[in-house]
Amino acid sequence: MDGIDAVLVDLADSTPAIIAADTFEWPPALREQLQAAARGTFLTAEQFARLDAETGIAFAEAAKRIITGHRHDQIVAIGSHGQTLAHAPQASPGYSLQLGCPARIVEGTGITTVADFRRRDIAAGGQGAPLVPAFHEGIFRSKDETRVILNIGGIANITCLPAAPGSDVTGFDTGPGNCLMDSWVQQQLGQPFDQNGAFAAQGNTNDKLLKQLLEDPYFATPPPKSTGTDYFSGQWLRQQLGSTTGPAQDIQATLLQLCASSISQAIKDFCRPAPDRVLVCGGGAHNPPLMKALDDLLPCPVEDTEVHGMSPDWVEATAFAWLAKQTLENKPGNLPSVTGARGPRVLGAIYPS
Repeated sequence: MDGIDAVLVDLADSTPAIIAADTFEWPPALREQLQAAARGTFLTAEQFARLDAETGIAFAEAAKRIITGHRHDQIVAIGSHGQTLAHAPQASPGYSLQLGCPARIVEGTGITTVADFRRRDIAAGGQGAPLVPAFHEGIFRSKDETRVILNIGGIANITCLPAAPGSDVTGFDTGPGNCLMDSWVQQQLGQPFDQNGAFAAQGNTNDKLLKQLLEDPYFATPPPKSTGTDYFSGQWLRQQLGSTTGPAQDIQATLLQLCASSISQAIKDFCRPAPDRVLVCGGGAHNPPLMKALDDLLPCPVEDTEVHGMSPDWVEATAFAWLAKQTLENKPGNLPSVTGARGPRVLGAIYPS
């Protein structure tokens, strides 16, 4: 919830062309309400409905700002992921909940909107996540080398792209990306995130605590699997810390190492064949200590996606524009080899202009 990412992207060719991109701040009061809801604060039906509408209005405003100065009549659709509040595909029945009323986006922009991408895959027995591997396959797969695409947002997820033609693409959420580090630095310094990993760089890893954190059963669970910040939450961290003492920067350094260690272990345990290269996108690509930790732990080159033609900041948002295009063309947006769904499914709901 650090901001609303918006991209204007041309998908006419096989390689997406990003025309404009920006991150817009949430209205402060709305951000606080969303964070409280994600922490489990009880909402009445009226409060929930209002929050959904206000989130949709914020998304519409972001869309209008990103298209300012561009021809409105050339924009086919908006793909809106929504703001996740809950994600538990392993429940019975499984569920995933994103706020951001698509009707408000259509009315605010006059542009057809595609939203609600995850729930169809979950209804088909899948995890509903990650959904970006199909996009990664189309953009980053190479017949010359096996690659892993690593997205480090609040949650980290990987896509394993074998070089061998016809080999299945796989992928899953590895666990916490930036979410626990963000939560801790907000609590300790009042900052939204650890800029350039500076706070973590001041500390030392608490090896005993790291070992304890890595014992969470999620890390050893084989894919398909997915998780969310409602699981790896501030409450999860408080329970894990218990009576642990020591400098706050040591906790931050340990959380950074947890992110790197869980990612590297997941790649070693579950990516076959082993990758020749790891390409990183998402906010974590801008954290030098985290990138160094990954480079130290992985036996192959680690570099951000900029080297391969796409800014690490906009891969995820571009992927949901691509998924919206798939929906409009009545094409599947999921990969059953990734999510575990019973088969390919057309994802999302279309709200016509």
